[in-house]
Amino acid sequence: MIMRWTSLFSPTLRDAPGDAEAESHKLLVRGGYIRQLHSGHYILLPLAYRVRQKIISIIEEEMDGIGGQQVQMPTLQPAATWQKSGRWESMGEIMFRLEDRHGAEVALGVTAEEIFAIVGTEVTSYKQLPQMWYQIHTKYRDEARPKSGLLRVREFTMKDAYSFDLDEQGLDTAFKLQHDAYTRIFQRMDLAAIPVEASSGNMGGSDSVEFMVQADAGEDETVICEGCGYAANIEKAVSHLAPINDEEDPAKPEKFATPGIRTIAELAEIGYLAENQIKTMVYVVDGELTLALVRGDHKLNEQKLADATGAVSIRQAKNEETLKDLGAEPGSLGAVAVSELPIFADYALQGRRNMATGANENDFHLSGVNLDRDIEISEWLDLREVQIGDSCSVCGERLDIVSTIESGHIFKLGTKYAETFGVNVLDENGKSRSVVMGSYGIGVERAMATIVETHHDDKGIVWPLAVAPFQVVVTIVQPKDAENMQIGVDIYDSLLELGVEVLLDDRDVRPGVKFADAELIGIPYRITIGPKGIADGVVELVPRSTGETILVPLDEIPNYFAEIVNGSY
Repeated sequence: MIMRWTSLFSPTLRDAPGDAEAESHKLLVRGGYIRQLHSGHYILLPLAYRVRQKIISIIEEEMDGIGGQQVQMPTLQPAATWQKSGRWESMGEIMFRLEDRHGAEVALGVTAEEIFAIVGTEVTSYKQLPQMWYQIHTKYRDEARPKSGLLRVREFTMKDAYSFDLDEQGLDTAFKLQHDAYTRIFQRMDLAAIPVEASSGNMGGSDSVEFMVQADAGEDETVICEGCGYAANIEKAVSHLAPINDEEDPAKPEKFATPGIRTIAELAEIGYLAENQIKTMVYVVDGELTLALVRGDHKLNEQKLADATGAVSIRQAKNEETLKDLGAEPGSLGAVAVSELPIFADYALQGRRNMATGANENDFHLSGVNLDRDIEISEWLDLREVQIGDSCSVCGERLDIVSTIESGHIFKLGTKYAETFGVNVLDENGKSRSVVMGSYGIGVERAMATIVETHHDDKGIVWPLAVAPFQVVVTIVQPKDAENMQIGVDIYDSLLELGVEVLLDDRDVRPGVKFADAELIGIPYRITIGPKGIADGVVELVPRSTGETILVPLDEIPNYFAEIVNGSY
């Protein structure tokens, strides 16, 4: 059956919705790809569904190619499973929770480490390892602020894969297989994804790598070095800092009045440079009041604090909590003479003398503070957020920070979930041991949106050939002309025989409307059939990526596209 534009459900719009900010959101709505049902939930119309299936096919081919076995887990999951891992509480409000008719608590799947671990208990011998399973399934996350169309939603399709190995060496092998497969997946989708060091966050485990695509709409920040190629998520990045030679400090800290002074900048105005101040931040870490110290001109990264402490839950302390335990409110807080609370300090403060900080008395600060002498540091940690212009810790060149979209994330989970759920095997010596797991995820709809973010112009989407809903549109200028229509159908059939996905634009509208629609929805190639060209024995071929018109003889069209299609994969 011929796929005719007159039969295609593609409700294009002249204007984007008023709340659309990201280019992918605007263009996917205008191009008739998606419609919002309610906040964070989108309907995929026929064009979007075709793109989605293309992306899924690429993922499946690469996962199957490295030995992945496809499965499907339940979407509705019992609370007890998540309680056993401790993530029923730590997931917080991101998890959709409900009760069945019997009052039992259940949740919609956020991720699937727990469920795959349960299935992993079916593996009992080292002879059954390694294993690699994956699913392509719907996930649900109750995002506080869904935005940017498909980039941040509450319901989406994810490929999540899990590896099971006997030891860390096996995990390293599985991790590399996934890393390489991800590289190929993004290359095939024409996404310039950069692998970067990343935080494992709530997932746990040791190492993790994110695949980041630079884009203005990105909500993540990635630190990059053009000199050596170092790249890391802002939550993981480190940099080199030049040492500061402090002046000699007095024998003990000296208290001075600072009425109305509440900020680092205000204290700097009276002579205490920000780099010579200690910024004291108070957090509740797993229920315990905790002090975190960074240099006054630095920003503390909360994820670094959570990762370094292994915290399940972390939040900033409330004013009443700091007043009760420290005797002061934010703006006058410090760590001098504090002995009953954990105190974590950033490496940039090590060895610093003659520093200024809050006195734990409202409207008073201390000068002449020596961290080694005056503060009982529980542990020195990397807490500082890297800033633009810092020096690369690898090569010394200047670091930059760019907006990126997380397109994939791979984790070394280790034995965390295996130990919790009893995923044990007998090794070659008959000894029981926990298997070592890895987790690997790609968001399908996010990948679709990311492609649009990086492949568009002022006319619309510019799909790469491998994921386009149709690869070619055959545009008939005069569809009422029988000869024109027949030539169009013949070209359609010849391309279809080659395996080319073709759309026949048989609409009785002005050519300009047809051209604009084809450009908006982003079909990679347009073949235009008009009376003048037919008289000359040629058709117009226009690649969407260049807009250049190429005259191709009618009888050469099949061979031309055979080369294009064969070279696209």
